[in-house]
Amino acid sequence: MHVGSVVIDCNDLARMVAFWQAALRYVPRDPPEEGFTVLRDPQGRRVNISLQLVPEKRAGKNRLHLDLYTDNQAEEVRRLLELGAARHPRIPEPGDDFILLEDPEGNVFCVVDTSGAGRAELT
Repeated sequence: MHVGSVVIDCNDLARMVAFWQAALRYVPRDPPEEGFTVLRDPQGRRVNISLQLVPEKRAGKNRLHLDLYTDNQAEEVRRLLELGAARHPRIPEPGDDFILLEDPEGNVFCVVDTSGAGRAELT
């Protein structure tokens, strides 16, 4: 058994599909269904991200979030902000190797520095 897909509930499916497709450079696995889309890594090496339309708004803290790994954290954070992400108000602590962002619907995710630099820099 393995994880095939992580599902993100959302209220604006088109906006969220566009954001996560651009953010991860993923492609649709199948033609979109009404209310549900699966995005996949074009090389098929990474877990799928599925987006599901739901009527209720997100309430409270995420119970699950994505950690996005990169060896070019500053550039990826800049790119994600341009795509529609927002900075989470959390202030990084010394030694943090991640920056906390929010997707267009406020779901938090981390951009983790895998370069070995050892600390997330504010950009």
